[in-house]
Amino acid sequence: MISLSGRRPAVRAPGRGTPLSPLLRLLVLTQLAFNIGFFAVLPFLAEHLGTAVGMAGWLVGFVLGLRTFSQQGLFVVGGALADRYGIRPVVLTGCVLRIAGFVWLGFAARTWAVIGAVLLIGFAAALFSPAVESEVARQAVVWEAAGGGDRTRVLALFTVAGQAGAFVGPLLGALLLAVDFRTACLAGAAVFVLVLAGHARLLPQHIPGRERVRFGGGARLLLRNRRFLALCCAYGAYLLAYNQLYLALPAEVERAAGSQAPLAWLFALSSLLVVGAQLPVTRWAGRRLAPRRSMVAGLGLIAAGFAAVALARPAGWTGAGGLVPAAGFVVLLTLGQMLVAPVARAWVPDLAEDGRLGLYTGALSSVSGLIVLAGSSATGHLLDSGLPAAVPWLVLAAVPLAAAGLLPRRD
Repeated sequence: MISLSGRRPAVRAPGRGTPLSPLLRLLVLTQLAFNIGFFAVLPFLAEHLGTAVGMAGWLVGFVLGLRTFSQQGLFVVGGALADRYGIRPVVLTGCVLRIAGFVWLGFAARTWAVIGAVLLIGFAAALFSPAVESEVARQAVVWEAAGGGDRTRVLALFTVAGQAGAFVGPLLGALLLAVDFRTACLAGAAVFVLVLAGHARLLPQHIPGRERVRFGGGARLLLRNRRFLALCCAYGAYLLAYNQLYLALPAEVERAAGSQAPLAWLFALSSLLVVGAQLPVTRWAGRRLAPRRSMVAGLGLIAAGFAAVALARPAGWTGAGGLVPAAGFVVLLTLGQMLVAPVARAWVPDLAEDGRLGLYTGALSSVSGLIVLAGSSATGHLLDSGLPAAVPWLVLAAVPLAAAGLLPRRD
């Protein structure tokens, strides 16, 4: 494989490099479709459970946590299955389960039925997402070796497709909610029916260069791979910081504006930045920064975003002026994400054992998810601790800085 740890080759201009293969184009479009179908439903689930189903607040949180666990926590299982059986059966099975889960959720009226549907929805993603992501990473290495350019450009395009789906999906869901939540669920299921049909026709039975491996031994080697585990820790710190869009930022917006209405605009700002600037930022970083430096720079920008809010908090600004630090935080966090996320995904093939790319791709998400789970609990306690207003944000700024020191230093 081509090492990501040294100096990168110059990135070719888009029109002069090797074009993406049909398989890569299919997988990128898959990520777009996955997120459109997913985000047409899930952003509206909490309100549906609280109002239509009548669940208590703690139970709503528990159900949402179960979905995250059944998805993110089991990515390593989906990745291992993709290594063993190939991506086609794993992706197709995941699509079938997602369709069944959305249909079940649309008709679920009791707590046990909602929990079953949500677990099914989450486990479906634990199957198809690591399978698709690992194959994108592997094909990106092939594309780079063929002279197409830096592999991170492919991962950046994959990120843009996912973010575009995350932007379009809620808009579609909001329109469908004018009818009812069941209609939104059935529309989400219909998206995955189209994905299933497309992949049943277009996804190859056997992908050249992808060899199937046995289950045994992979996890033991992974746990001994200190460089990969160091990358997981750094990536988990980035995800913990990104998760503050849903934990620390809403509290700051509520304080400054008196409501959380501006949150929608800040989320839209983040999505539009990724869609519009991810590819140019990746091209720029590919020409100037080695992978480790790219991730260090991204983590530094994220830390600067937390520090900006920390420095502004003692002033106690409110109104439009009070939202400026929050907007700065969103911009810096998003720019940091653009530098960190594609490089981390592109680095995994260099650290994975032969034939275990699916396992390692899934483990990156699962280990990082555990870090976010533990870190989010600590963050929530920190925000409610009654410390001076700037202290929690300064502590959060220190997390990505510390993570930068964990990154692997050599090939």
